[in-house]
Amino acid sequence: MIYFISDTHFHHSNIIKYCNRPFQNVTEMNEILIANWNKVVKKEDEIYHLGDIALSSKSEFYDIAAKLNGRKYLIKGNHDHWRAGIYEEGGFCVLKSPPIKLERYNLLLSHTPVPDNQIPEGYINVHGHIHNILLSEWLEQERNNTYSLEKHINVSCDVIDFTPISIEELKRFKISRRNGNE
Repeated sequence: MIYFISDTHFHHSNIIKYCNRPFQNVTEMNEILIANWNKVVKKEDEIYHLGDIALSSKSEFYDIAAKLNGRKYLIKGNHDHWRAGIYEEGGFCVLKSPPIKLERYNLLLSHTPVPDNQIPEGYINVHGHIHNILLSEWLEQERNNTYSLEKHINVSCDVIDFTPISIEELKRFKISRRNGNE
């Protein structure tokens, strides 16, 4: 199975306040994120983390990464400042030159939302970055008409119950989106 998640921000205590996350502290947040990840992602599954994985020391990152199931892929986000080798030492394959096409599924993976005119025909952009803001609200804030709801799915952990979302769930969401639901 294939899974997706973004914006976990392991060890980032301020993200709890910024995004109104339902955790008492960073320790609780880390533990729940790890438990939710491993509840659905098995060792043989693939998981795409679409950026902003951790704001921590390298040793804290390595400790977290070692606890996470799956064959892990990372598209670096705006808070992922280490060189690729650090993430790779933690067990992640860093995907270079995003956005990344998953042609078999007509998905375009990125950290930040991709403008509609850069999304290939028939593809959906799966992204993070906007956390708990609905895409429609983000578009309103940006006053930007180069993005449409129909071509984007936000997988920031804040909007997927802090649990990776499967390709099957994503397909159902894509169909729902095509029918005008958010």
